[in-house]
Amino acid sequence: MSPEVKAFFDEATNTVSYVVRDPNSDSIAIVDSVLDFDYAAGRTDTASADAIIAWVKENNLKTEWILETHVHADHLSAAPYLQQHLGGKIGIGENIRIVQDTFGKVFNEGTEFQRDGSQFDQLFRDGDSFHIGQLRGDVLHTPGHTPACLTYVIGDAAFVGDTLFMPDFGTARCDFPGGSAEVMYDSVQKILSLPDETRIFVGHDYMAPGRDTYAWESTVGEQKARNVHVGVGKDKNDFVKMRTARDATLDMPRLIMPSLQVNMRAGRMPEPEDNGTSYLKIPVNKL
Repeated sequence: MSPEVKAFFDEATNTVSYVVRDPNSDSIAIVDSVLDFDYAAGRTDTASADAIIAWVKENNLKTEWILETHVHADHLSAAPYLQQHLGGKIGIGENIRIVQDTFGKVFNEGTEFQRDGSQFDQLFRDGDSFHIGQLRGDVLHTPGHTPACLTYVIGDAAFVGDTLFMPDFGTARCDFPGGSAEVMYDSVQKILSLPDETRIFVGHDYMAPGRDTYAWESTVGEQKARNVHVGVGKDKNDFVKMRTARDATLDMPRLIMPSLQVNMRAGRMPEPEDNGTSYLKIPVNKL
C-alpha cells in the first residue's frame, strides 16, 4: 500500500515533519514534529505544530501515532502538544533508555528523571510492527547517528530521520555520544536493501550546493545510485574515513542543549522548580 504523505518544512531548523495517512481510512501518523523555540529569549511557540493541527482537523483525520525517529539534537519536539490537541500515542525506539542514561549524566539530572523510557507511550524494537488504520508500519533499528535511531517503513514509504539525507547531501553526522560511523554505514545498507521503488522521506534538508529549492523525497534506487556518501562505489572504509573527518569540522547544532533536555523527556520541559518555572541547563565544556 502507498500512504499519502503531507510534508511540513520548518526552515528555521531545516526539519521536515510528516503526516502519513492510510489511503483507505481517516487514520494518520505524525512523524518528527517541531516545537518552535527562540533560544535567546527562552521562549517557545507552537506555530509549526499548529499548522499540522489545523491541516489534520480541516481534513477530519484521526491521529493514531506521533512518532519520533530519534532524540533530535537540532529542534524541540512538539509531540505532547500535538497529543493534547489530536490524541495518538507517542512512540520512539527502545534505545531511548541509552540516550536518557547518557544525557541524564551530561545534564546532571537527579533521580527524579526516569531513564526507562516511561515518558513515551510506546518503545519500539527492531522488527516491531504497528498499524495506521489498515496500513502496516514496520520498524527498522538504524543507529549510527544516535543509538536510538529508527526508520519507519510504512507501506512503500520509509521515514529515515537523520540517517540519510537527499542524495546530493549524503548522510548525517555520527559524532554525538553513542554515535558511530561504522554502525551508520551498516544501518544505511539496511535501508538500501528495501525495494528500489521505496520512497525515502528524510528528516532534514540543507539545500546542497547547486540546488535552489528544498527537497525531502527520493527513492531507494536514487539513493543507491547517487548518494554522495554511500552510493554506488562507496565502501565502508572510505565512508568511515570521510564521515569521521567531516564530523571533526562541524560545530554543535545551535539548539542541541535545549533539544536534548526536552526530547529525552518526550517533548516535555523539565519539571518546574519551586517558583513554577522550568529551567534548561547549559553544561559548560561538557560536549
